[in-house]
This record gives sequence, structure tokens and C-alpha cells, in this order.
Amino acid sequence: MYKKEYERWLAYALEDGDLKPELEQIAGDEEAIQDRFAVSLQFGTAGLRGVIGAGTNRMNLYVVRQATQGLANWVKTQGGSQTVAISYDSRIKSDLFAKAAAEVLAANGVKVRIYDQLMPVPALSFATRYYGCNAGIMITASHNPAKYNGYKAYGPDGCQMTDEAAAVVYAEIQKTDVLDGAKHIPFEQGMEQGLIAYVEQECCEALYQAIEACSVRPGLCKTAGLKLVYSPLNGSGLVPVTRVLSDIGVTDVTIVPEQKDPDGNFPTCPYPNPEIFEALRLGLELAEKEQADLMLATDPDADRVGIAVRCKDGSYELLSGNEVGVLLLDYICKARLENNTMPQNPVMVKSIVSTPLADVVAAHYGVECRNVLTGFKWIGDQIAQLEAAGQVERFIFGFEESYGYLAGSYVRDKDAIVGSMLICEMAAYYRSIGSSIKEELERIYSTFGRYLNQVDSFEFPGLSGMDKMAGIMQQLRAQPPVEIAGYPVVTVEDYKLRTKTDVKTGEVTPIELPASNVLIYRLEGGASVVVRPSGTEPKIKTYFTTLGKDLQEAQQQKDALAKALAPLMA
Repeated sequence: MYKKEYERWLAYALEDGDLKPELEQIAGDEEAIQDRFAVSLQFGTAGLRGVIGAGTNRMNLYVVRQATQGLANWVKTQGGSQTVAISYDSRIKSDLFAKAAAEVLAANGVKVRIYDQLMPVPALSFATRYYGCNAGIMITASHNPAKYNGYKAYGPDGCQMTDEAAAVVYAEIQKTDVLDGAKHIPFEQGMEQGLIAYVEQECCEALYQAIEACSVRPGLCKTAGLKLVYSPLNGSGLVPVTRVLSDIGVTDVTIVPEQKDPDGNFPTCPYPNPEIFEALRLGLELAEKEQADLMLATDPDADRVGIAVRCKDGSYELLSGNEVGVLLLDYICKARLENNTMPQNPVMVKSIVSTPLADVVAAHYGVECRNVLTGFKWIGDQIAQLEAAGQVERFIFGFEESYGYLAGSYVRDKDAIVGSMLICEMAAYYRSIGSSIKEELERIYSTFGRYLNQVDSFEFPGLSGMDKMAGIMQQLRAQPPVEIAGYPVVTVEDYKLRTKTDVKTGEVTPIELPASNVLIYRLEGGASVVVRPSGTEPKIKTYFTTLGKDLQEAQQQKDALAKALAPLMA
């Protein structure tokens, strides 16, 4: 079957000139043909993501058109404005795919608001809400390697699409022939007919104003003298991040020159992810040279931000997403209480795999901490619930351990622009009182306990990868561990079955969150281990939380737990 599909693509008059040579090059290569055509990219709540290239299992013009036809079919049943917002980042062919999506929507009579230059995820979420759209499309593969691109779909609330809507869109996609089933008209024709229009500057200005309104110490940065090194990692963050920082008074900003301009090849780092050292290496070298107070980097679609802080000895230390999340929570709470801007019954939201230290810090400040499933749409869902109840001002902060932060309700996804602004404001404030982010982190640890949170990943590439991952999760459910590295398992939380089991008594209690393929083992002594397949990559992630009298003790326990768990991932 896949050979026939390959031959059909080979014979088709392909508009994208890169695809035909690739198809000709793999002639006779059974494995390569199978890899590209045996399956199709699956459309889910995260949309599509895959390697750029020819075939149904690749990101290309035809797969994008097919997906957009499915989305258009769904939009036409929704009433409302019959409008879709589109944005794109710096990845290879992102602009081509964004225009292709606009051309399909216009051909189906659906109006389009598209950015005239690359803009990040938060800008897409904001435009979707600003224009009262039925949906939004963000062309990005987030922080994946350069060979990937993707297609994130958003609902009218600016959140990534719900399971129900994604299932309908996927059903429509499957009815659409990938090569010629999607309607499309030229982009210019769509503009002439008034179906395609660019996002107006007023929308961009409204986004910047909404972000700047999240400042908790307005005006502070103008006099603090903060010295910053920033890298957009060749992505979409440069314009919005530097604009907002300039507005709040952070003007001593040095951009990493090799990573300044948009470039989907990401020539300085194979994995443009601010979670990993290699992506930040050039920024760290420049920070040392400039003696900067702070170095920060945003990923290609600017929804995640990673930081390195200067220590007393002049060296720089990378902080984890959990550490930055807790620091920001602590900073926001203190500032709001001091300035009498804390709302009644404040709420912060985090994912179940993020550090429990945040629960402790939130409780200290009288803030309700809500734990939700992994995926920022679940944090967005909590904001939506507060908004529906007329209480949206109660939301003060949300974060995920994977470097995603949000303050304010203007969007429904993580936002590295507001994250960058608040991190800089926090650094400037601590500098102004003779302290530093590093010193304040140590204060938090000495006050609330030395929590250590680390994530390991196990990769399962190839067509058999997903089956292998499913088998491991099934085995863990069939034979749950009763101890890990000698630490007895106290409870097993199975979010797929939505049950929490007391290992000693066998008592089973329900979990109120929606079903998700996550297992959490709570261990005697307070440590925990989370096992979860990634939603966007062929890997299983294991999250470890340990609590020691110092970092060394916490690290020793984590290492022991990881060593004991590794054979179960084979």
C-alpha cells in the first residue's frame, strides 16, 4: 500500500520543488519509502509535528493543506466569526506552510488574520482572542531539532485545541486526499477578496500592553541598572522580547550575535532548547565577557525561556524550570502583598510533574495551588474556569517545569515574553536591594527545604518506537513496583485509570483530573517518581523529586532512584 502511495507522489506534479528530488533519491530504498509513507502524521491536541520532507509521515505543503482542510470543515460548523488567526516562527518552510494554510482557509470561505512577520506562540493565542476567531494555527515545532516543523491548532479561547475538537478535525483530515483533496486559492487572490488580512499593529500593541500590565513593581527597572545578555536562539523572540524589555526600562541588553537573526537551521545548536546547556553556551560565554547580571534565552516559538544567573564568584549557573517557576511565584506573591495588589483568594496553577516546592511556597503566602495535567492548555483551562465565574483576576501565575510561565489572563498558553519581563524585573529588584536571584533561591531552599527535581528521558525512535513505549507503560501497570532503590512505594497514582492506590492497604480512591497516560509513585520519605510518555516526541520521561538536608543528599537519592528505574525502561 505504501509503495503505491510513494509512486503516486512520484508521478504527481508537486509544487514544492524540494520534494521530487527526495522521492527520486529514495527509489528502491524499501526502508526509506516505508518510513515516509507507511503511516500518516497523527493530528491531535498538539496538532502535527514531524520531520520536514516528502510523504504522509512528513511535514510538507500537502500535509499542511490536508490538515487545514480538516480544520476548515470543522470551523464551518462552528458559527461565530468564521475566522482563523495564523502565526509562524523561523523554522524551515514555516512561512510557506503559514501561507498555504491561509490559502486553504480562504478557498473554503473562512477569513484569515495572519501576521506579516514571524511572531511567537503567545502572539498567536492573543490574536485568536483579540479577533474573536474560531481557531488559531501556529506553524512551529517548538524546541525540536532543525529538521522538524509542526502545526499547532488552537480553539477560540486561545488554548490548544480540545480532545473533542481535535478528534473531529482528524476525522475530516482522513476524508481529505493528501495530494489534491484540499481546496486552495492563491494568497494574493485571498487578500484581494478580503478573505486574508494581516494582523493589525493595534493587535500587536494591545499584546505588549497586556504583558506590561503584568509587572508587579512598575517602573523599577528604569533605575536598577540591570545588565542583560539575551538570545532568541535564531527564533521569533527578538522583536517582542526586546520591545517589552525596552518599554519597562531594561536597555542594557546585549544580543548573542550568532543567534540574533531568524534561521531555521539553528547553526549554533543542534537542539534549540533553552533547557539544555549547548543552546545557551554562546550566551554564557558572552555573559562572562560582558559581566552581565543575567543571561536569558527563548526557544524558536518564544513560549519557553531559560536563564543563567551570575554567582558571587563571577561564574554563571543555569537554573531549572522548576527553580525559576518557584522564584517567580515567590517574587510575585511578595510584591503583590507589599503593594496591596494581591487579589482575594489568589490562585496559581502548575502541572502535576512540576515541583511540589511550589505548593509549599504558595501555601506560605495564602495562595491556592491547583495541580493539573501536563500541557499548558490545562493551565489555560483553569484560567477559563475562573473567567467564566467572573473571577479571572484571582489567577496570579502558572508554570510548567519545562520552562513555561504565564502571569495574566490575556493568553492561554505559556509566554516567554512575559516570562522574560518578570525574570528581568525580579533580577533588577534583587539587585536594587543588594541581593541576587541566586541568593534568593538559597533563601527559599533554606526556608522550605532542599527539593531537587530532575528529568531523565528514554528515546524510542523509528516506527516501532510508539509500540515499545506502550508496552513499557502496560508492563508498569501490570506489575507496579513495590519499591524503587529500596524506598517502599506508598501510593501509585494512575492517571489513565484515574485511580490512586494505597500499596499497603490496597485502598483505591478516584483521581478527579481527566485521563492521561501518567504514573506517579510516592515513596516512603517524601520522594516521588513520575513516568510519562512525551506527547510530542518518541520518548518516555521520568521525573524525580527528592528532598534532602542538602543538595548532595537529594542528588544521591535521585541517582539511586534513576539507576533502579532504568532497567524498567529497556
